[in-house]
Amino acid sequence: MSAPECVVVGSGPNGLAAAVALARQGRSVLVVEGADTIGGGTRSAALTLPGFVHDICSAVHPMAVVSPFLQSLPLHEHGLEWVHPETPFAHPLDNGRAAALERSVDATAEGVGEDARAYRKLMQPLAAGAANLFGDMLGPFRIPRHPILGMRFGLRALYSGKRLAEAWFRTDGAKAIVAGLAAHAVLPLEQSPGGAVALMLGLAGHAAGWPFPKGGAQKIADALASYLRSLGGRIETGRPVKSVDEFAGAKAILLDVTPKQILALAGHKLPARYRRALERFRYGPGVFKLDWALSAPIPWLAAECRRTGTVHVGGTLEEVAAAEAAPWKGEHAEKPFVLVAQPTPFDPTRAPEGKHVAWGYCHVPHGSTVDMTDRIEAQIERYAPGFRDVILARHTMNTAAMEAHNPNYIGGDIAGGVVDWWQLFTRPVARLNPYTTPVKGLYICSSSTPPGGGVHGMCGYFAAQAALRRF
Repeated sequence: MSAPECVVVGSGPNGLAAAVALARQGRSVLVVEGADTIGGGTRSAALTLPGFVHDICSAVHPMAVVSPFLQSLPLHEHGLEWVHPETPFAHPLDNGRAAALERSVDATAEGVGEDARAYRKLMQPLAAGAANLFGDMLGPFRIPRHPILGMRFGLRALYSGKRLAEAWFRTDGAKAIVAGLAAHAVLPLEQSPGGAVALMLGLAGHAAGWPFPKGGAQKIADALASYLRSLGGRIETGRPVKSVDEFAGAKAILLDVTPKQILALAGHKLPARYRRALERFRYGPGVFKLDWALSAPIPWLAAECRRTGTVHVGGTLEEVAAAEAAPWKGEHAEKPFVLVAQPTPFDPTRAPEGKHVAWGYCHVPHGSTVDMTDRIEAQIERYAPGFRDVILARHTMNTAAMEAHNPNYIGGDIAGGVVDWWQLFTRPVARLNPYTTPVKGLYICSSSTPPGGGVHGMCGYFAAQAALRRF
């Protein structure tokens, strides 16, 4: 078999997206994966009991369905089917109440009472141009093709998550919606660009929902791989790579790894200044994750939480802010903010008849080994009394287990590095084209490049374009 023109190291969604983008242009491509299964952050497995399918990392994928590149691919022809709960996400509050982001801006506004007008004013103009906004914002820093829309977004995005909530809203429900969205940035809520992350994820909910793949996150990787093979691409699993020298005959090598692994694989080829810049790259807090096999759905008090696949558990804006600040101070929140995914009320294929699975994680200090099981389950029990009674089995993963599962999760950091203003567009180093390196034919296509974490494939797409231009 002839040597490939292009080699992609790593089969996460960005690596597979890069491979597909190259193969679509007629290039011969080989994807090399150290694990026995493809997918990186989009893998599923029976972690608890036989017949229960759990998502090992990512579970809900709003950015996948607004990704300009992924949406250009015929992945539905390769087995990918999206499941859309009625409500993108809900955020329970005390006394059986909950706030919810609905597909409609108007419906969401009606749910936040006296903040209805403010919510429409904030979100409606952006939601009307969401497709153009995603095309402009999901990538490296560049002049937007829709400058007025971009300016409108930018003026709001300069806020931190907490400041965005307080500047626009009065009610605890509307503030909680923003708090839960901003917490996805894995930053203190007082720090920007948490507001930008909140707006992008909220707009994704209005534009396309917060769906998940029928059968599990693995289906995303499987569909990308199937499409890649239909284009002539090849994939080798169970092949750990020690050095880029293993692919000396390739014209392009694309690394779906973070700076720590780039140094290990190619440090001997990189100029000293570039190596030092990679060594300064900052990783953020990690996650502690739980998967549950359940005898019944989570017994949420609030009806809004029962009609969605995603629940933000953390209470008020102030409580979420305190929880998200703790990991940055080396502390473990007593009442953590917990991201909960509950697919089986909408996708019964993932569990035996009448049974369910759920998934939840909270942010913890980088490299933490503290068991957060009791604190996470107590937070869910707070809004769903009787939750512990329906648990049949649980599986835990601390930051070390997360990194063992996926070497890109350094210290449990699932975002590929801190996403503050400095590292948002200069990841992994300050460079005109962040996907290129000083070594000819060597590129970076991981979430350590813009636009960062999330299952959208855009890091891989832009890295492939950089490689194609050099061809």
